[in-house]
Amino acid sequence: MSKVKNILFIMCDQLRADYLSCAGHPRLETPNIDALAKRGVLFPKAYCQAPVCGGSRMSFYTGRYNFSHGASWNGIPLSIGEKTLGDYLRPLDYRVALVGKTHMNADDDGMKRLNIDPQSPEGILASECGFEPYERDDGLWGHEEFIPKDLPYNNYLRSLGYESKNPWHDFANSHEGPNGEILSGWYIRNNHLPARVKEEHSETAYMTNKAMDFITETGENSWCLHLSYIKPHWPYVAPAPYHSIYNHNDMIPVVRSPKEHENGHPVHKFFMSRPDSQTFAQDQTRLNMVPAYMGLIKQIDDHVGRLIKFLEDNGRMDDTMIVFTSDHGDYLGDHYLAEKDLFHEMSVRIPMIVYDPDSASDSTRGAVDNRFVEAIDVVPTFIDAAGGEIPDNILEGRSLKPLLNGKSPADWRKFVISESNYAAKFANWEFDIKPSEARGTMVRTNDWKYVHHEAFRPELFDLNKDPEELNDLGEDPAYENIREQMRAYMFESLRKRKTQTTFTDKQMEKRARGSLNREIVRSVKYGTW
Repeated sequence: MSKVKNILFIMCDQLRADYLSCAGHPRLETPNIDALAKRGVLFPKAYCQAPVCGGSRMSFYTGRYNFSHGASWNGIPLSIGEKTLGDYLRPLDYRVALVGKTHMNADDDGMKRLNIDPQSPEGILASECGFEPYERDDGLWGHEEFIPKDLPYNNYLRSLGYESKNPWHDFANSHEGPNGEILSGWYIRNNHLPARVKEEHSETAYMTNKAMDFITETGENSWCLHLSYIKPHWPYVAPAPYHSIYNHNDMIPVVRSPKEHENGHPVHKFFMSRPDSQTFAQDQTRLNMVPAYMGLIKQIDDHVGRLIKFLEDNGRMDDTMIVFTSDHGDYLGDHYLAEKDLFHEMSVRIPMIVYDPDSASDSTRGAVDNRFVEAIDVVPTFIDAAGGEIPDNILEGRSLKPLLNGKSPADWRKFVISESNYAAKFANWEFDIKPSEARGTMVRTNDWKYVHHEAFRPELFDLNKDPEELNDLGEDPAYENIREQMRAYMFESLRKRKTQTTFTDKQMEKRARGSLNREIVRSVKYGTW
């Protein structure tokens, strides 16, 4: 196996697994992403470790489950003690950089305790998930008090004449009314209108340009670039012509049933009652929102195509591994819900395409691999491809290289795990429970989906008879044996978590051999044979 020279790690924000033409969407066309899948492997059963931006991304970057690394929701700092992708690849002589979003929050208390200056090179890396922040932009700067003063994208827009205190909002993510007034993208009733920014100046175009700048600047040195697009996350504001490419005739049917209101799980009913879910569940809202969402995906596809052509023109496709994925999905009104947070397929299942230039992967090009993969598999895959040694005492994911090389490991996973901390949604206040009890864990096999709730009854869905997850069997006595099996899988996952992170199995074996040798010496010396 040859070492891959470069790694391009592309992540979209809130892109559903089923909103690609290579994944079966009947009307949305993504020819460039489809072409990447034909050069690599498409994994239709890929799942995120947390259906929320921060928690999911920290699992992507650490290779560890959501409750293992602890940064389980947006705004929760990642511990200074957690190793990330950059920590593994930099010793292998890779320049590891970020263009776009991470949703990382620095462990300020940890750095203070260790006397690490946040502005030092070490402090910056610790604050950015181990990435060199070539250009970090988390987006969602709708409130002026939260906008970084030196946000490069805002400065870029001002340099082009988009004058405003907050060009991100006023131009890139707003529409223009009939009298020239600004119509905020946060009011999704206006999603059928174009953004006030030209397409070539939009976030997606800008981030793609920055990615190409980085690759050019790095030259012949090895690099790992995390290109993290902010779209198609809401506000669903697409620049012309992407705002009008699709219409209501292109939408796939909504997935929901009145019985979800009547007999829904308490947590599900709480999320359905939130104002954002009630808005997203309205038919008119969806008619405006979903075509714009599709247009944003089409725009990403066009720029992915532009980026791949750039790699081809510069001779980089033959030595660059590419992963295309998303941090989580988007309900888009399905199940009467907005955004993500819960464990239905449209929220927790993610696109996953891996292109490996290694000739050992030639036999799988264009394959669709239906084995379960998880977000935590990305880090060990990159380490493996870079010729490094995978630290099995820390990482909880598995390298995908064997699958890419056409192998079939007998012990490949039978289920996937995703975990959610919904205390930040005020659910603990609604239910009068502790924040530590506002948690859920999903176990998904080929046939069943089980959700354990700390403070409530479980959920269970028969995915063969009920693929849309409308009939909850969590209290049906006829399925207690299935629930018991799923609980056993959850226990298996929990007891196999990697907690001995400072000492490897090899080190333990070495110590054990040393102890054995000392025992032999003692036995001979004192005549105990």
